[in-house]
Amino acid sequence: MKFTESPLKGCFVIDPEIRSDQRGWFGRTFCVNEFSAIGLNSEWKQINYSHTSFAGTVRGLHFQHNPYQEVKLIHCVKGSVQDVILDLRKGSETFLSYYTILLSAQNHRMIYIPKGMAHGFQSLEDESELIYHHSEFYQPSAEGGINIGDPRIALTWPLEIRNLSERDKNFGMLCSEFKGI
Repeated sequence: MKFTESPLKGCFVIDPEIRSDQRGWFGRTFCVNEFSAIGLNSEWKQINYSHTSFAGTVRGLHFQHNPYQEVKLIHCVKGSVQDVILDLRKGSETFLSYYTILLSAQNHRMIYIPKGMAHGFQSLEDESELIYHHSEFYQPSAEGGINIGDPRIALTWPLEIRNLSERDKNFGMLCSEFKGI
């Protein structure tokens, strides 16, 4: 696997080494030795699967508050998404900066997201599917979110937004006093 740090410190783009032959292809999406060798989390407590029916659908921006902040590893296994990671870490040099990356079943890329980040994505194709690895169990009482229309962040999306959930629509805007999580 090839690990490339994004502009957000601790957030890595991971490109699996794909081996192809007449049968198809094979690639590794996780190896405890390779992750541990560069200091990345290698213990996953929960793995989730997400299916998004329609292109343009946005999910996010989601995170968990302390003490349940989580590391995530995201992999698109069908279709494609524009993935967004927002830095919410107190004192971070890239606080309130975001990073976007195309994840698709064709490019096999994954994104490793450290604690203190909000995550979301827009499906670029109908029937897109993601697998999420989480370092913590989901805790409804620790759930947090940022409104995708927050002017402090000024996100742009590649497609017209479609199918935003009521929960995501109702997340608040960041106040000017917000100092991070």
